[in-house]
Amino acid sequence: MLAEPIGATALDATSVATADCVRLSTVGPGDRGEIVDVRAESHPDGHGVDVHELQRRLLEFGFVEGARFEVLHEGAIWRDPIAIRLDDMRVALRRRDAEDVWVRLDRT
Repeated sequence: MLAEPIGATALDATSVATADCVRLSTVGPGDRGEIVDVRAESHPDGHGVDVHELQRRLLEFGFVEGARFEVLHEGAIWRDPIAIRLDDMRVALRRRDAEDVWVRLDRT
């Protein structure tokens, strides 16, 4: 499955270059890269918390610009949740929350 590229309307002009960024929710086990942006805006009512609270939580977990990640594992049912090595720690994250994290994958 190919990762979904950022569309022209997904991020505004002040954001990162759109050509090589994807949502963290679209990557699979073994994929590695760098966090580019965190924007809790994809499903305002679908997370169970306010979008600002979700964004704050993601940032506190370490999903910050420049952080390195690797997808370690995905759940058996609907590929959810995903296990991620984020710098020196491991984090489990629901795919719907991972939609709000934009990443640049390593080219190998």
